Amino acid sequence: MRRRDFIAMAGGAAVAWPASAWAQQKPIVGLLRSTPAAPFAHLVTALQQGLTDAGFAAGQAVAIEQRWADNRLDRLPALAKELIERKVSVIVGNRPAAQAAMAATSTIPIVFVVGDDPVKSGLVESMSRPVGNVTGVTFFAGSQLDAKRMDLLRDIAPKARTIAVLIDGSYTTLANVMPDLQAAANTLGQGLAPFTVTRDSDLEDVFAKAVAAGAGAMLVSGGPLLTSQRQRVVALAAKHAMPAIYDVREFVQAGGLISYAANLADAYRHAGQYAGRILKGDKPSELPVQQATQIEMVINLKTAKALGIAIPLPLQAAADEVIE
Repeated sequence: MRRRDFIAMAGGAAVAWPASAWAQQKPIVGLLRSTPAAPFAHLVTALQQGLTDAGFAAGQAVAIEQRWADNRLDRLPALAKELIERKVSVIVGNRPAAQAAMAATSTIPIVFVVGDDPVKSGLVESMSRPVGNVTGVTFFAGSQLDAKRMDLLRDIAPKARTIAVLIDGSYTTLANVMPDLQAAANTLGQGLAPFTVTRDSDLEDVFAKAVAAGAGAMLVSGGPLLTSQRQRVVALAAKHAMPAIYDVREFVQAGGLISYAANLADAYRHAGQYAGRILKGDKPSELPVQQATQIEMVINLKTAKALGIAIPLPLQAAADEVIE
């Protein structure tokens, strides 16, 4: 028998998640995301770390089957079906992926990792008592942190009278992002100019409109589409000499100015721990939705110098990482 056939059979045996056979078979965890794989390879490592924490040694006790939609949300139903046909024992994914998986199966456990309210988005009925086959991990993102990002941006670019807000329309909406931001802007006496990106071809036009609107800085209230296009976003910010603050550290590692964000890898490590518990027999309905709370600030001093910005020393001292 070929090894791959054996793994497929092992995954099939483990699909009945409370069963006791998991110890004799090698179960399969399906990772499903709406994004491309390349910018998020570290999340696979984090997921495996969580599984290891739960007692599944890397590559030995569990297999991870990956499916990536490359920002094509219409591909998610077919990819979810592929994982189901592979007899995965549990599916882990971001919000669009989890929603596709929920539409495809009511029996295979699903562990979501989201930066918004899973109750409001319809993933679960209750944070403390999920129902059915779905539970997961939330992390601070979006409007929860955008007000703080605006405050930091004001410290960095105090002369910016208008701040452009870049919103991932494939993930969230103006209605979800703007109320808290507008309230913070009113307190600061700050003008806002929101722009929505629904596909990567929107980026050039959106930056041009932000400049035309007189924006002196930008707040990227992100999502999977913008993160996967972070190289272009950072390049356009540099082209237009636009100080920008981002929602994940990967933008700063790509040359962006500053990020203030949840640690996404930490959230996926928690998801791996939950996946491991499910493989050992816990039901999703018995696992309350977790909240990953690691927040980090990363500053790129090289980018600041190129923009002619002096980052205040107290802000540098408060950063979790400074890229020289």
